[in-house]
Amino acid sequence: MRIALTHLRTAILFFVPMVSDSARKRVKADLKWLNSHLGNMRDLDVAIKRLKTAHKRSPQATLSYLAWTAKRAEGHRHLARALKSNRYQRLVKDTSDWIERGSWSMRKGKVPTRKRASPIAAYSARKLTQWQKKLLKKSRKLATMDTEKRHRLRLLNKKLCYSIEAVEELFPDKDLLRQQAARKYLRRAQKVLGQLNDDARGHALASALEQEGIKASFPFLSDKREKRLIRAAAAAYRKLAALK
Repeated sequence: MRIALTHLRTAILFFVPMVSDSARKRVKADLKWLNSHLGNMRDLDVAIKRLKTAHKRSPQATLSYLAWTAKRAEGHRHLARALKSNRYQRLVKDTSDWIERGSWSMRKGKVPTRKRASPIAAYSARKLTQWQKKLLKKSRKLATMDTEKRHRLRLLNKKLCYSIEAVEELFPDKDLLRQQAARKYLRRAQKVLGQLNDDARGHALASALEQEGIKASFPFLSDKREKRLIRAAAAAYRKLAALK
C-alpha cells in the first residue's frame, strides 16, 4: 500500500503542469497524511527486523526487542484506526473523483488545453532529463550531506526511478536501453541510501522510545559502514552521469 501510494504521489508530481487545479493541494495533503501513517509503521517493522538477530544474543537485547514489538503493536492499532476513519474514506473517494473527472481535466483556455495536449513522450523525456540533472547536481555533495539532506536526495532518486518505470514503454529502443541502464544505477543508489536512512530512522525511533522511559537500544551505525555506503551511492551516480 505504501509503495502504491508513492507511485501515485510521484505521478501527480511528474504531471503537475497538467493536473494543477484548486483541489490538488487538498489531495496532496491527504495523501501525505496517509503516507506518514504507513511510513511510521514501515520504519518500526524495518527496525524490528534488524533487531531480531541481536535480541537472541543477550538478556538486555531481548528486553529492548520486547519493547520495540510492544510499540509496533500500538502502531498497528493506530494505523488501523486511521484506515477506518472518515478521513480515509473521504480520501479514497475524493482522490478517485479528482483523477477521473477533476477540474484539471476540463479547464478551458489556451494554456490548460495546450498542456493537456502535449505529446506525452516528448514531455516525459524532458521531465526525466530535468529530474536527472537535478539529482546528479545534488549528489555531488553526498559525502558532506547531513541525514536530512541525504533523505531528500533518496526521495528524489526514488521519484526518478518510479517515473522511468511508469513511462519507459513510450521510448524507442535506443532511448529505452538508456533509461533501463539509468534505472539500474538509480536502484543501486536507492538501496544503499535506503540502508543509511533505515539506520538513521532506527536511531531516531530508539531515542523517542527512550524519552518515553522505554529501554530501546539499537545497533550502532559505525563510521566505517556509513562511509562504505556513501561511496557505493556516489559510484552509482558517477555511472549514471557517464551514460550516453
